[in-house]
Amino acid sequence: MSFWPKISLETIVVIDAIARHGSFAKAAHALCKVPSAVSYTVTQVEGVLGVKLFERNRQHSVLTPIGKVFLADGLRVLRSAADMENRLLRVREGWEPELRIAVDTIFGLDPVLALIPAFDALNSATRLTLTEEALEGSWEALTSGQADIVVAGLGASGMPSGGGYSIVPLGALAFDFAASPAHPLALHARQLSRDLSEEEVRQHRAVVVADSARVRSSRTYGVLTGQDTLTVSTMRDKLNAQRAGLGVGFVPRFMAQPAFTDGSLVKLSVSHPRPNASFAVAFKASRLGSAGKWFASELERAPELMACWEKC
Repeated sequence: MSFWPKISLETIVVIDAIARHGSFAKAAHALCKVPSAVSYTVTQVEGVLGVKLFERNRQHSVLTPIGKVFLADGLRVLRSAADMENRLLRVREGWEPELRIAVDTIFGLDPVLALIPAFDALNSATRLTLTEEALEGSWEALTSGQADIVVAGLGASGMPSGGGYSIVPLGALAFDFAASPAHPLALHARQLSRDLSEEEVRQHRAVVVADSARVRSSRTYGVLTGQDTLTVSTMRDKLNAQRAGLGVGFVPRFMAQPAFTDGSLVKLSVSHPRPNASFAVAFKASRLGSAGKWFASELERAPELMACWEKC
C-alpha cells in the first residue's frame, strides 16, 4: 500500500517560523509571506490532523504540547530532507553513496578510524561501512563485492587475478613467538640454551585467529600438525588469550612489543620462525568514486599503518 504524507516540508518550515518568532505576523515577515497565507497553512494542517498546534492571542502564539511534538519530529524530517539533497548533489559530483572498507584484523579498524576526521571535512555525504576480516576473508570481501577497498595480506592464494584489481604494496610485518611468562612452555624454555623444537611446541595449545572467508579456502598460520588449538575471531583476542596463558603462538611484533615491555608476554626462540608477511591496499578501480580514491590514497601513507612497518 502506498502512503502519501499530508504534511509538506513547507508546512513544517511555517510552523517552525511561528514557534521561533512568537507570532503569525512576525513569521510571515520572516518568510516573505502575507499573514493570511501563514494562518491558512496552520489552519489546514490542524484540520487535516485534527489537533491544535498553537495557543493564540493577539500578541503571541505558543506551541501546544502536541505542537511541540509535531515540530520536533518535523525538524528531524527537514534535516533528513536536507541531508538527502546534499547526498544527491555529492553523488552527482562523483562521491559514492556508500563506501565499504575491510581491514585485516592484525591492524583492526584504527588506521581507518584515524582518517575519518579529515574525510569528514570533505563533506562528501558518503556513508562508511568498516569491517575486520582475517586471512582470506579480506580478499573474499573484495572479490565478492562486499568491500570496495581492503587492507590485506599478500599470501600466495590471496591476490585476485585479473578483473581490474589494483594492489598497492604497503610493507612487511615481522612475527615473534610469544607466551605468558607463567606458561609451561616459557618455563621450559628458560632451562634451555637452544631454540624450542617443533615437537616441544606441538605439545602445547596454539591460539589462532579464524579465517573469516566463507567461500574461499581458509588458511591457518603457525599451527603444527596435530597441535591443539584455541580459535578466536580477532588478533586482539589472540594476544589477550596468550597473555592470559591460554596458549602460545606467533604475534605481530608491533602488537607484541608493549606486552614484552610490560612483561605480560615473553619472546621465545623456536626452530621454525614465521616469515615476514607483506600487506597491501587493494581495490577495483572501476568501483571507486571520489571517496574511495581518497581513502585508497590516504591508506598508502596512513600513520597508523606506517608505524607498524617502522617497528618491525
